Amino acid sequence: QVQLVESGGGLVQAGDSLRVSCAASGRTSSTYVMGWFRQAPGKEREFVAAITWNDGRTAYADSAKGRFTISRDNAKNTAYLQMNSLKPEDTAVYYCAATNRGILYDSSSLYEYWGQGTQVTVSS
Repeated sequence: QVQLVESGGGLVQAGDSLRVSCAASGRTSSTYVMGWFRQAPGKEREFVAAITWNDGRTAYADSAKGRFTISRDNAKNTAYLQMNSLKPEDTAVYYCAATNRGILYDSSSLYEYWGQGTQVTVSS
């Protein structure tokens, strides 16, 4: 089992930056992958970014490329999502998710473990 706890959400203005974190505990493996998803009111959950734990390979949704950066600190068992140039349309609950399958999936159904989510609100 893997437990995930997000933190760092909040209310910011358009153009601001924000970093959300996801602390993992429990059993992970060399094929561990962590992803970030988000869900806005009335919309489906969508992929944002993912990173492999062993070698740091990354994948991004088109909406995140150039503005968001996913990273990890293996010593702290924590992943981060740095979000710059935030827009009102980035407003959502941001979830971290994890899988031990070793592939940078962009489908939420392929991640076994989920955090509780953290709210990010961007005002215009």
